[in-house]
Amino acid sequence: MALKYTIDTFMQDPDDASKTLISFRVTNDADKVFIISKSITTGSKTDAQLCTSAQTSAQSEIDTWNSSTTNMGKTWNPDTNKIE
Repeated sequence: MALKYTIDTFMQDPDDASKTLISFRVTNDADKVFIISKSITTGSKTDAQLCTSAQTSAQSEIDTWNSSTTNMGKTWNPDTNKIE
């Protein structure tokens, strides 16, 4: 299942000026949406490096969410005891 990562927020963290707050709007093939934010130490990183760090930091939570959407929108058939 392919995921699309759209940058929703990219700004100096209001709680820590040494960090960049990055939020991704993640959309899966079923058009389910998950928004997650990570605060990454800015240092001398480029914008692309900051996004890579934020994605890496968020990936396990994104994977858990994506797995949880597998049966969303499907129908439970009590006659056959199957998800259709």
